[in-house]
Amino acid sequence: MNTNSRARNLCLILIGLAWVATAALYSRLPEQVPTHWNAKGHADGFSPKPWGPFLLPLLLLGIFALFRALPRISPRGFEIERFRSVYELFALAIIAFLFFLNVLALLSGIGVAFPMERAVFAGTGLLLAILGNFFGKLRRSLFVGIRTPWTLASDEVWLRTHRLGGKLFVIAGIGLFVCALLGWGGAALLLVAVALAGGVPCVYSYLLYRRLEGGKGGP
Repeated sequence: MNTNSRARNLCLILIGLAWVATAALYSRLPEQVPTHWNAKGHADGFSPKPWGPFLLPLLLLGIFALFRALPRISPRGFEIERFRSVYELFALAIIAFLFFLNVLALLSGIGVAFPMERAVFAGTGLLLAILGNFFGKLRRSLFVGIRTPWTLASDEVWLRTHRLGGKLFVIAGIGLFVCALLGWGGAALLLVAVALAGGVPCVYSYLLYRRLEGGKGGP
């Protein structure tokens, strides 16, 4: 069994566990299940039974189906097959993160007390760090990566932008994870980290394209 198959199988296992766990705890969940939390970790959005508890498991299935469909609809020149192993790892990381959120939602629903805000920020930090670690192995794609007009127009701009973006994602992710464990910061810190990790590479891709093209008009 190759890496791609293992990653897909792990995704299916996590999706199955999400459905099993939700079904097993269904009777212990309240009639109005918490499905959204504010920046302080307090539930401020609820969905009723019977479908409320299964929103996240359904989302897991939908995301998995989307990841399966994208390689089939990628146009010529942007084929996902060129970096398929990394693509499958991306899918696994995102499915694992959503599974983690499903576990947190179930624990909150049955009344287990824990710092939701810190748990979500720690999970988000790990996700950013894991994704950033593989950015340098991505190839031009319309669906995955830092997709600006300038990265899509040049392999060199794509590669160098993703090398920078990968480092920033890892730094932002580790910073978020550590701050969450220590109880520092909050939603503002998350927004700043994501804005810097995502915004700086976008600006960099434009400046790099202009420099490589000798100041000529870009796409």
